[in-house]
Amino acid sequence: MDVNKIIADLRQEREQIEEAILSLERLARGRGRRRGRPPAWLAAAMPKRRGRPPGSKNKKKDDAGQQ
Repeated sequence: MDVNKIIADLRQEREQIEEAILSLERLARGRGRRRGRPPAWLAAAMPKRRGRPPGSKNKKKDDAGQQ
């Protein structure tokens, strides 16, 4: 059992964990819904949705008057 090798491996693993933590912290800081129009590159990447949202139906004339 080489103690120096174990220490070196643990230090390397600690560095990887610290990098992962920093990445997750950056992601968490940038989270949240943004208001306004999306940037042009994002709008171009997203498909355009047209029509009614799924699950919506035409209401019957009887039901529309009661609500």
